[in-house]
Amino acid sequence: MKKKIAVMALTFMLMPFFFIQGQNSDLGNWLIYFGNKKLNDSWNIHNEVQYRNYDAVGDLEQLLLRTGLGYSFNNNKSNVLLGYGYILSKNYINDTDKNSVNEHRIFQQFISKQEVGIVKLNHRYRFEQRFVESDFRLRFRYFLGINVPLQNKESGKNPLYLSAYNEIFLNTKSSVFDRNRLYGGFGLKLSEAVKIELGYMNQFFETSGRDQINIITFVNF
Repeated sequence: MKKKIAVMALTFMLMPFFFIQGQNSDLGNWLIYFGNKKLNDSWNIHNEVQYRNYDAVGDLEQLLLRTGLGYSFNNNKSNVLLGYGYILSKNYINDTDKNSVNEHRIFQQFISKQEVGIVKLNHRYRFEQRFVESDFRLRFRYFLGINVPLQNKESGKNPLYLSAYNEIFLNTKSSVFDRNRLYGGFGLKLSEAVKIELGYMNQFFETSGRDQINIITFVNF
């Protein structure tokens, strides 16, 4: 059963590579912070800041602020969370001019964690209610993350690891397919509370795509 789960997870991660070929793409940079504050053994507060750029830095594509209250169970292998997000998007309407779009978002999510040998799997199911200016939209997202330590586990130290994920976005109205994100990177665990990642992500739509360098910081406090 564990081998089947690992094979299915790997297949899901690799499928988007067949669609990436032929997509027009530009390179940007995302600076991301994820924070998690434990209130007690069950409750936690999630906080998140994402600064997304069209280029390396300074050409804002999107600013995302997100927070939520979560509850863990099943020996902390499962978590449900109710959250809110604010998103400011700066979309190009021609080569030089931008249009600002404000979005307020309410979301509910469920996270389930698994271990297959040394491989850690993270499933996240998220349902979003999006208030984009005067428009109301609904969207479902499924995220599958994989984490693999690079050091020998017997040494007791595993600061370096490989990280990968695939996330698909589906609308409740046409077109149903919204986007897909495929990511791979290297991580460094600085302490029990802090880790950082440097990775490469492809985000593609039906006929276009974008590539991003991701610099991610995770803090548990």
